[in-house]
Amino acid sequence: MRVEISFLTESDRACWEVLARGKDTFFEVERRDDDYERTWRRLLDDEQIRGIAARLDGKMVGIAHYLFHASVWYHGKCYLADLFVDPEVRRRGIATAVLEWVAQDAKENGCPGLYWNTLEDAPARALYDKVGTYTEGLIHYSYRRDVN
Repeated sequence: MRVEISFLTESDRACWEVLARGKDTFFEVERRDDDYERTWRRLLDDEQIRGIAARLDGKMVGIAHYLFHASVWYHGKCYLADLFVDPEVRRRGIATAVLEWVAQDAKENGCPGLYWNTLEDAPARALYDKVGTYTEGLIHYSYRRDVN
């Protein structure tokens, strides 16, 4: 079994959307159709935002979205926003291959720091604990705009 990874192209649109919607269903996120269209265009047209596909035997089975950004203390950083693998092919090294690919792309583009967020009880933490460093004690906050 060989995982092939490449940047998304126009011809990947339909397969990408199936996996993107699968990711959103898994995380119980609701999006409108135009959200997928806008994100798709950004993945293909924005120089800082990237989308990749993982394939087994030519079939797209995984996707990842990431972006490069400036950092106050470092040259640059890479944020892995999404990583999703079709549940039917999990535990075959696909997510590991995707993470390694993103890390290499980030390094080649001057952003050696790669980081991501996940849910506390996410099954993927078994992999993340092997390839990453969990920083205990950090808590993620999102600004709530409806505060008076």
